[in-house]
Amino acid sequence: MILERELEFRGSRGTEKLNTLFDSGSTYSCVSPEKAEALEQSLPLSDPIDVETASKGAFLRISYATRLDFYLNGLRLTDEFMIVPGLSEDAIIGATTLQKWKIKLDFEHDQIITDPRVAKLKLI
Repeated sequence: MILERELEFRGSRGTEKLNTLFDSGSTYSCVSPEKAEALEQSLPLSDPIDVETASKGAFLRISYATRLDFYLNGLRLTDEFMIVPGLSEDAIIGATTLQKWKIKLDFEHDQIITDPRVAKLKLI
């Protein structure tokens, strides 16, 4: 299932509001090449990733990623985003990011729930 929001993203090259899908069915978080280029330097993956698309038997090769900050419910969160050629959305928040930041999707109430405690830096 999917929820959609406009989120602020930041990188070393700038800040931009991106139309973002929260997709629990997507393994990785993704960003379009155009938005990635405007926000942050891209880095080549040591081994490209071949991902299956919605079309049966169709695969897409991902060769680059970038690290971006994004702001959700007043929290600054950060993660790695795969740069996906031909991505129809500006950005997608996938399952790995949802799990990392303990983001919960409430489809019944169209809400994205965050826990402010996960964004605190803990030094042990």
